[in-house]
Amino acid sequence: MSQPSVLIVTTDQEFSRRRCLLLREAGFQPIGVSDYTHAQRLLERRSLALVIVQGGAGACQWRQLAQLPSAPPLVLLAPRPSVEEAKQALRAGAAEYLAEGCSSLELVNTVRRLVGREQDLVARDPRSREVYRMARRVAQKDVSVLITGESGTGKEMLARHIHEHSGRADGPFVAVNCAAIPEQMIEAVLFGFEKGAFTGAHRSHAGKFEQAQGGTLLLDEVSEIDTGLQAKLLRVLQEREIERLCGSESIPLDVRVLASSNRDLREQVAAGRFREDLYYRLHVFPLHLPPLRERLDDVLPLAEAFIAKHAGLGPEGARLDDAARSRLLGHDWPGNVRELENVIQRAMILADEARISADDLVIEPVPAAPARQAAPVQGGANEPAAPADRGNGDGRPKDGASPTLGDNLREREFRLIMDTLRACRGNRKQAAEQLGISDRTLRYRVARLRKEGFHVPSKAGAEYAYGQA
Repeated sequence: MSQPSVLIVTTDQEFSRRRCLLLREAGFQPIGVSDYTHAQRLLERRSLALVIVQGGAGACQWRQLAQLPSAPPLVLLAPRPSVEEAKQALRAGAAEYLAEGCSSLELVNTVRRLVGREQDLVARDPRSREVYRMARRVAQKDVSVLITGESGTGKEMLARHIHEHSGRADGPFVAVNCAAIPEQMIEAVLFGFEKGAFTGAHRSHAGKFEQAQGGTLLLDEVSEIDTGLQAKLLRVLQEREIERLCGSESIPLDVRVLASSNRDLREQVAAGRFREDLYYRLHVFPLHLPPLRERLDDVLPLAEAFIAKHAGLGPEGARLDDAARSRLLGHDWPGNVRELENVIQRAMILADEARISADDLVIEPVPAAPARQAAPVQGGANEPAAPADRGNGDGRPKDGASPTLGDNLREREFRLIMDTLRACRGNRKQAAEQLGISDRTLRYRVARLRKEGFHVPSKAGAEYAYGQA
């Protein structure tokens, strides 16, 4: 495994030399730079595990580094440390604040602790890196965070990341899946119960809130809690105390509560299925994890991480060949990260040699949109293209069949990409910027659409129209 890269930013060449030597001996790959412009360029181009900056908390340059979407955790080494400056640094986004003259052991241990956390985190796509950057910022504030995203996107991992970068990192992290607990048991599971509270309660038992004392509690799929229990949960969050089931004593709580859901809680509130007051109590700071299909730059790094994680299932030194990598990038991943891990596990079992081929990847196909027949572009260059003739002149297929949701989504994606390419006169770099995605993501989406029967011209500046490839 390659050594984690650590960037050291300081104008003191002797300080840089000594710290680089120390970190190299500790098993890291240090890179020393003397100015922030160079540091920013490195952060934008390379994958770095940590940044160490020599300077005071008031300097604005290190704050700009910490704000970059690609920025890893940042350690500030202060020449004149103080408690007030430490608070200021942590509030501004530093992961750790140390005295410039701290011992070698303290610095190495700090670097190992922070890098160890980042090694477990795979976030290479700009969108996911921005989410994790915001998570590190809110981690220092002891407030509720609501994490939303489709099933399998990694919401629990994000919650754990918040816990590990918070002042409660030394306390417990307790996750409870509210959707997996029977309705009649969830109150006892969350709040605990006293002996004799129900049949089979032969002894008192601490609930998840008590188990998380001094740490963090994640209420996963919080939208699945029924409205009756939501009122009790709201009271617990307001009063910061609980009573066990059939108990008479109030137990003070020192717990940070995070919540997650794969549903839109605003819609749940509007439908009367989720209390509005509880929603606002949990929604102090919202974070949304995009689905894997919208952060394609994470797919291959995640796949490689899963190959390492499940190394015991397959041949030694297993790796993906080019065809396998292309197939992974061409899939939509409706099951997100969880589906990707399952695919890699199966591939490790099926692979006969170190090279994992596309044939080893057992991926359940996503229904493809039917091939589109050619139709001329209507109107001017900036007007939307007319829909392809799908049989009846109104967008419906012949023989009374109805388009599937997948068809409609593909049609909308195709329209959006084509309209943007047309507006940019075929310039794909410009189009990717307007769409808010990377060149690479646009390239793979275009390739996937072609495979499904859409016609996307390959020449920049060509006429863009519907057609069958």
